[in-house]
Amino acid sequence: MTDVVLRRISETLGLAGVGIAGYLTYVHYAGLRPICGISHGCETVQTSSYASLLGVPVALLGLISYVLILLSLRMRGEWPLLGGYALTVIAFAFSVYLTYRELFTIHAICSWCVSSAIVFTLLTIVGALRVVRVEAERPVEAERPVAVAP
Repeated sequence: MTDVVLRRISETLGLAGVGIAGYLTYVHYAGLRPICGISHGCETVQTSSYASLLGVPVALLGLISYVLILLSLRMRGEWPLLGGYALTVIAFAFSVYLTYRELFTIHAICSWCVSSAIVFTLLTIVGALRVVRVEAERPVEAERPVAVAP
């Protein structure tokens, strides 16, 4: 796959993440109960002590992360690629932690949160492919012959 295709996949995933995290952020600030499909644990998770970090809703942190990842995808060069990928890996690790808390501490599953965790997982995989691809395409510096003095 080309970098263009991988970038488009990442953009699509990022937009899906913005939708998920945006909805959860809206629900939080509007004081609404989240619509929860098959799991019926969304409200329990969203009102738990793990739904915020230092007073900031986790949903808002996710929304900010998705927006920053999308911005990094719009930039060219190695640093935006690596920075966006690093943010994706951090968000993925945090979503693994939150999923652990859902399962073993809160004892409830939020389908929105699981969806976001899946999106971060896929973004991490696609990001890794992009980083490896860019590294593989980097030209190898040709070795210069050593000049020998006569």
